[in-house]
Amino acid sequence: MHLGFDWDSKDMSILLLAKLAKPLMGTARIVINSLHIKGELLLMPVLDGRAVLYSFVSIPEVRIGVAFGSGGSQSLPATELPGVSSWLVKVFTDTLVKTMIEPRRRCFSLPAVDLRKKAVGGIVYVSVISASKLSRSNLRGSPPRRVNGSFIEHFDDKYLQTFVEVELGHLTRRTDVRPGSNPRWDSTFNMFLHEETGTLRLHLYNRPPNSVKYDYLASCEIKMKYVADDSTTFWAIGPDSGVIAKHAEICGKEVEMVVPFEGVTSGELTVKLVVKEWLFSDGSHSLNNVSSQKSIYGSSNILSRTGRKINVAVMEGKGLISKERSGKCDPYVKLQYGKVLQKTRTAHSSNPLWNQKFEFDEIVDDRCLKIKCYSEEIFGDESIGSARVNLEGLMEGFIRDMWVPLEKVNTGELRLQIEAVQVNDSEGSRGSMSGSFNGWIELVLVEAKDLIAADLRGTSDPYVRVQYGSLKKRTKVMYKTLNPHWNQTLEFPDDGSPLELHVKDYNALLPTYSIGDCVVEYQGLPPNQMSDKWIPLQGVTRGEIHVRITRKVPELQARNSLESDTSLIKSHQISNQMKQLMIKFQSLIEEGSLEGLSTALSEMQSLEDMQEEYMVQIETEQMLLLNKIKELGQEIMSSSSSLSRRSSGL
Repeated sequence: MHLGFDWDSKDMSILLLAKLAKPLMGTARIVINSLHIKGELLLMPVLDGRAVLYSFVSIPEVRIGVAFGSGGSQSLPATELPGVSSWLVKVFTDTLVKTMIEPRRRCFSLPAVDLRKKAVGGIVYVSVISASKLSRSNLRGSPPRRVNGSFIEHFDDKYLQTFVEVELGHLTRRTDVRPGSNPRWDSTFNMFLHEETGTLRLHLYNRPPNSVKYDYLASCEIKMKYVADDSTTFWAIGPDSGVIAKHAEICGKEVEMVVPFEGVTSGELTVKLVVKEWLFSDGSHSLNNVSSQKSIYGSSNILSRTGRKINVAVMEGKGLISKERSGKCDPYVKLQYGKVLQKTRTAHSSNPLWNQKFEFDEIVDDRCLKIKCYSEEIFGDESIGSARVNLEGLMEGFIRDMWVPLEKVNTGELRLQIEAVQVNDSEGSRGSMSGSFNGWIELVLVEAKDLIAADLRGTSDPYVRVQYGSLKKRTKVMYKTLNPHWNQTLEFPDDGSPLELHVKDYNALLPTYSIGDCVVEYQGLPPNQMSDKWIPLQGVTRGEIHVRITRKVPELQARNSLESDTSLIKSHQISNQMKQLMIKFQSLIEEGSLEGLSTALSEMQSLEDMQEEYMVQIETEQMLLLNKIKELGQEIMSSSSSLSRRSSGL
């Protein structure tokens, strides 16, 4: 069905900031204030009316109205710039040609039921099965070949050595090379979709014998879209610019498509697709033939977006690439969420096992966990892939166990387990109370390694400036080194503030130079247990800092009545040991045993040290008890005053 389309809108205002080169040099404000599109639409019902594919028959007429502003961040006067409107029209039409000019089509779904869910990602298994009817004479990238001393334009198709590159967003994977005009690969790849629609591009290449170069031959596309009834629609360009459309009613259902290569006269590719899971913004998910499962704790829409922890466990990896000829791979993983950067230990396998767990504070405005995988090398670590995981919709009580494929490489996956944990009120408020006996943070800045050189001589004079809320402290300066050792202890009252470390290069005359910074996570640490960690520095290409951090909490805060009884027993034990030791002293003096007296003196010194520590503990507990009694009295007074006001009102 053909439909005339004429759309004109003047109720719009899109601001663009353009940086201009010579001779203008500066920043210009360009405002798009009108858009007119006129063309002929082609509507094609598919899947028995459950969806409609639509596209423009030809490039439509496009007009874009622009105005040139002034002020704000603009450094140029309001001057009309020639060619801006025509350039915007070209950008707009080029985008249309790639997405919805015949035979490129978009899909409008017509589900019987609308579950009103927003899909934010999905896991798709792509199986490249085989190709057929490949003919070198009908494919691109076929340069002349030398055979028996002479060049020929084409030769037997048995010399074809082909592979397929699968592309979904920034994620790419390759099959093995197979010979002949009807190659079979049977390769399956785990792909990740970051929104509710995606375009799967499949590129066919030929690897000539005894050559390191690849010849591009042809490509085809398969598009997929989440449908509001928890199903998935797939469509592609068919033979003679026709339509191939498939529908998977539930997750886990396999769809097979035979798609012709575009722009060539022969050749088609057989692909099988399985959507394993759709993830939704409300925390529900469609998984393994089960539609819209929810946590027993309900939807995450009712959960607070603050006060939660995101626990990320890096479990294992598989198929990681090695850039060394020996095949050696020493991988480690960096996780970044917000400004916090965490790092796993280095493994020594292309299929490593880490089983390391990291904790992040949930951030309201950041729903993306960034992952980078590196291989540790002598002359600088090499990137062996990266990935992004959408954390939107995480629910408490549900662990998201997933294999994440690495992008910008041809192989490699990481297994992560992610969960959201609500922090208890007592834990969340710990350290937020004022007072000198509510605990403190003990931070030991041990050392740093592999810092960047800030001086011309190839060294630095590093020190650390520590910022804890409004408090600032700093370490001593270590001169002319990239691997400083401070071994310096700093203490702060535990009020829950962010703990930031800023590594600086000291300069007596010029301003200090930053050589990295990081955030130390401590809020989830158990009381009085030291955490020893190496933290990668952010904002620089390399460098790590070694810290030991402890949340010091007076023992009375975690002590129960049984422990109080143990303390009483301990005091009696010290007293009895003192009495027995005095009796022993009298007998040794009567015997005149010098060796025995020396041993007894050592025992006495140990008992005195123990007694002194115990007295300090008793004094601390006494102060804490008095403080609690004072707080209780204040609460009683405030409650009694409120009761008196109520009674007077009655």
